[in-house]
Amino acid sequence: MTDQYLEAEYNNRTKVPGHPAVIAAWVRDAAAFRAGVVHAEFDVPYGPSVRQAMDVFWPGSARDGRLAMFIHGGYWQGLDKSFMSHIAQGLLAHGIAVAVPSYDLCPQVRLADIVAQIAAAARLLIARHGRLDVASGHSAGGHLAAMLLAEGLVPAAVPISGLFDLRPLVETSINGALGLDDAEAWRLSPLGCPRPAGRLHALVGGDEGMEYETQSRRIAEAWDGQWEPVKGHDHFTIPDELARPDGRVTAAICAIL
Repeated sequence: MTDQYLEAEYNNRTKVPGHPAVIAAWVRDAAAFRAGVVHAEFDVPYGPSVRQAMDVFWPGSARDGRLAMFIHGGYWQGLDKSFMSHIAQGLLAHGIAVAVPSYDLCPQVRLADIVAQIAAAARLLIARHGRLDVASGHSAGGHLAAMLLAEGLVPAAVPISGLFDLRPLVETSINGALGLDDAEAWRLSPLGCPRPAGRLHALVGGDEGMEYETQSRRIAEAWDGQWEPVKGHDHFTIPDELARPDGRVTAAICAIL
């Protein structure tokens, strides 16, 4: 594999020229959802920085029952929770609450710091509600969801187009903000962690290319989990399958629970 090959496979914004319209739709749909939601807690702090906060969306007035976390993507260097609020709709329709955290971004912090921050968010939810049933996330968020499973903080993870071996990123422009070498990239890779006791179901867009498919297949094989391509989706459209009650990702999370 050449550097050019890895750049072409992992630079999703270059690979999907139509991504600005998709991201604009995320912003629009997320804002509309927040404006109309009835049962929600906004900006719940879990750490000292402004970005260490989460929104929690509930299916009703009760604060018990099944609880999921969804972690946004952006290659650990972009976006925040406000881009993805609407993805809670699919699980809420099935009576599952959804926590959506932000986190500090590279290069202001190291990737290891972000992993620790999301673990802190998970621990706060467990302390407040006595449970955190499943972690999901898109792209970089899929990596962070898998790390929660590896650390034993959740019994199940459903990553979406996740990154589980970070070493290929070292030779791409994505690493400019991350500053990873091969050793740190492997240390922070779910594939470098011992197989956890929990359950994993990895999904990937059917149009994403060989590298993303290989990432999901390898983690499923290593952790004795499941993986599947979702036909008709690229890297930016596959989160739609969680925003709908009948979406494929929604169904996978309901099944794993």
